[in-house]
Amino acid sequence: MSEALLEVSDLSVAYGQIEAVHHVSLRVLPGQIVTVIGPNGAGKTTLLSAIIGLLPCKGGMVRYAGEAYARVTLEKMVAAGMVLVPEKRELFAEMSVLDNLLLGAFMRRRLGFRDERQTLATVFALFPRLKERAQQRAGTLSGGERQMLAIGRALMARPRLLMLDEPSLGLAPLIVREIFRILADLAAEGVAILLVEQNARAALQLADYGYVLETGEIALSGRADELSEDARVAESYLGQAAGCPVA
Repeated sequence: MSEALLEVSDLSVAYGQIEAVHHVSLRVLPGQIVTVIGPNGAGKTTLLSAIIGLLPCKGGMVRYAGEAYARVTLEKMVAAGMVLVPEKRELFAEMSVLDNLLLGAFMRRRLGFRDERQTLATVFALFPRLKERAQQRAGTLSGGERQMLAIGRALMARPRLLMLDEPSLGLAPLIVREIFRILADLAAEGVAILLVEQNARAALQLADYGYVLETGEIALSGRADELSEDARVAESYLGQAAGCPVA
């Protein structure tokens, strides 16, 4: 078995006395797309936030790029090539598209790299609409364009692991397909992707491997195609009765 880029072992996360994530373990290989699906309130966003260091872990271990972290910090993880595209996108609405993108390269520049123009050309090739709107204020973009900008800004950090929290939320199906196609292209180039999604059907069609998170615990895991055929997953998350084929 290939060595994992990200390995999460027995991770627990609490808000005060309330434990939101219980003993979760998962792994992501280089170039692999792994999805975490589950209902609202299952702990999916909390899990991503803890992995990258936005929330403290109550217990467990995160191993990333061969290094084990008992205490994860955001700065360390971003410097090591882990990037999160949050659900709310968190763009700077009054700044231009170009300036938002260049901010994504801040950590690499701080580490001494001066390749942001080359990376910017790559991002514009993936998202031509961002190039067309480079001088436009981010706050004036459509929902789909804002999501493209959020992903593009993350790619400016040249991540080894790209984590995305609900990237399809509120977007038209055509835009979702375009964004997921780009994620597949990134994985083909070696970027590992950890994708949290409520759109279980789209996520499992895209992913190589999946985990089902329920009430903070891993309820099921397996190859994405196998999960798609699992009767419990089909009934609970794919909007169909058990035994009915996926359209």
